[in-house]
Amino acid sequence: MFSPIHDDQGHPKGLADIAFADLSQLRDLDEGYALEFKRNFSPTVQKKLPKIIASFANSAGGWLFIGIADDDHTLCPVPRLAADYSQIIGELCRRHITPTPRFDARFIADPDNPDLGVVVIQVLEGDFPPYIADGVVDVREGSTSGPAASAALVELYGKATRRKLEVADFCRRTVFYAAPQTPLFNLYMFRMGRRVTEAPSRDEVMQHAQAMGEAFRRQGLACRTHHAHDSLIFSVPTRDDPRIPHSAIELFGDESIKLSVPAVLVGPGDYERAVDGLGLTVARPDSTEDTSRGGLRIMSAADTLARVTQMAAILDRYVRERGLTWRQYAVAYELENLAGVILWSDEPLYLSYVRERGPLFCATTDCLSRVRYLDDGAHDSFRARQFAGSHFFEACGLPLGSPDPRDNDLVDTLLRGAHGASR
Repeated sequence: MFSPIHDDQGHPKGLADIAFADLSQLRDLDEGYALEFKRNFSPTVQKKLPKIIASFANSAGGWLFIGIADDDHTLCPVPRLAADYSQIIGELCRRHITPTPRFDARFIADPDNPDLGVVVIQVLEGDFPPYIADGVVDVREGSTSGPAASAALVELYGKATRRKLEVADFCRRTVFYAAPQTPLFNLYMFRMGRRVTEAPSRDEVMQHAQAMGEAFRRQGLACRTHHAHDSLIFSVPTRDDPRIPHSAIELFGDESIKLSVPAVLVGPGDYERAVDGLGLTVARPDSTEDTSRGGLRIMSAADTLARVTQMAAILDRYVRERGLTWRQYAVAYELENLAGVILWSDEPLYLSYVRERGPLFCATTDCLSRVRYLDDGAHDSFRARQFAGSHFFEACGLPLGSPDPRDNDLVDTLLRGAHGASR
């Protein structure tokens, strides 16, 4: 996306990297399609803000600087307020714009007088336009905002439809597994705001790869990197035989992410113990392969949950390392080849639970969840690790937050077992 501020090498700076001294670069720039200045934060300006922000979101995004004169672009620092500017502007948007567009705001203080500064608002191109401010759909027209014509409205609705299709198309596994019936837990994290046509530079790709490698290391895991035509695939190393299932993270240029985690099916020795512990009467397998072909498939609760949450924790580390926020993402999960797989644990509480209520198992055919947009205000505390863990339990018939205390006790017990499981 366009940025009016650049570093010494001419690279555009993001909002988080802009310093007060950088604002002098604006002196030679004119207001335009993606840039606007306001001298102060007066009530008149506050009344206009929703219209300006909505028009940027309905167009290609843009930047608004409050504390810079409209005419000669001189600095006119505004006072630091008791309340945070981003909260004030966010409330204005929530009250006057539908749906609420995505933007970031910073108060950049004058180092010589920290009580004064410039408010910088970066509005991202909207994913689901039109954005309606006080009943009007405004778009950018040169350096001003104005009501959209009929043809522009049709295009805005078309853009929203195309975006939904783009998200839906993203939510499918593209990591290869040689065994076609490998039971998998997949997470799809689509980064909103960026367009697929915005190809990252080689330097950006290197930064992404280094950050993901560091996230693996901090989680105590090695990783192997494979280059695909538009992504990097980071997999947990196994023996050289590619038929052995492995956990993998696929990272795209716009920092969208796909995670695939194979369930850990029990081998013949543990299969016998699991069948006896669950009180099941089935034919005994003659080999490890028999446990994953016909008959019952049984997965280790501790090993599978440990694998799922550990890999999801890598995603949380990556987002923190890159200075991103999960609110920028749409997320969905998928159960692939997990239908009918039975959960096994030798925890006494689980065995007691089984004797009374029967074994837990995935009771749905392979399915993709609905897409959740994390900027909806209901996911401000979202963590990939918690999300993956909760849906792993729910897939097996044990939802978190159950009113039955025994369900919650069992969740706690299985979590403790997962934390102690070998990686």
